[in-house]
Amino acid sequence: MEQLLTTTRVFLRPEQLVQLPIVSNTSELVGLLTFPNLSALTNPVVWTTAITLALVASLETLLSIEAVDKIDPLKRVTPTDRELKAQGVGNMLSGLLGGLPVTSVIVRSSANVNAGGRTRLSAVLHGTMMLVCVLLIPGILNLIPKAALAAILIYTGYKLAKISLFKEFYARGWDQFIPFVVTILAILLLDLLKGVAVGVLVGLYYVVRSNFRSAILHVQSGPHHLLRLRKEVSFLNKPLIKSTLEKIPDSAYVIIDATRADLIDQDVVDAIEDFTSHAHLRGIEVEVQHIAGKPAHKLLDRLQNKRGVVITAKEVKPIPTH
Repeated sequence: MEQLLTTTRVFLRPEQLVQLPIVSNTSELVGLLTFPNLSALTNPVVWTTAITLALVASLETLLSIEAVDKIDPLKRVTPTDRELKAQGVGNMLSGLLGGLPVTSVIVRSSANVNAGGRTRLSAVLHGTMMLVCVLLIPGILNLIPKAALAAILIYTGYKLAKISLFKEFYARGWDQFIPFVVTILAILLLDLLKGVAVGVLVGLYYVVRSNFRSAILHVQSGPHHLLRLRKEVSFLNKPLIKSTLEKIPDSAYVIIDATRADLIDQDVVDAIEDFTSHAHLRGIEVEVQHIAGKPAHKLLDRLQNKRGVVITAKEVKPIPTH
């Protein structure tokens, strides 16, 4: 042991090794505990730091939970609310004793899974063994180079970020692949909190883009055109609806299906009304469909008694009960 210690110190500087305090009695252990200074609660820097740590720790926990659930052989789903509550209580107790913030760590969790852990007891035993080692053999732990711990983290991350994972997201389409890659690059170039924020913004862009496209469906069969309005048709859809209606040829029959629309924005109503106002001049017949008994959209009120416009009410068949 002495030879190993001497060799380690020759080739590595002290700051390149794990540095844990060595205690020889109970009084020294109690001396390591640091109780909070409550007068610092009025310091805004303390609150800023606390909120930042809470956000980063929560994000890391949620990401770790998702990763562990995927490698769990039993394919169980971790209750995130309970995990975050437990983390909050643990952080308060740790802070009251002068400890560091705690969070779920993918390295420890994946090590438990790979070692055959199946219940929460594996995490409890893992933490207990770490505490025992820190108290009983800190001298041996201080021989561990930080580079070795970094290598373990890199190897664990490599096993989690498999090439097959990138292929899976690529197969799902660009809407899934681009936010995935952007989030990884942003985390590497910035930090965890900023990287996840960038990934969320990129993901929201693709969600809005997807909803924007799916709100309108245009189908053509000969002279017949079906324009189906689905979900919530907002003002963002107005340019698309306007361009679609302008491309409809003369003497066509247009069906505007509003039976699946929960909300039609006023700007969209204006665009459809403008089209129906001069549609009869081009020999275009327009039929507007809605569900009978359902609260009418403003679209129906605006198109009542319009020349060349027929409003049809569809009946909803009741679901048979047994």
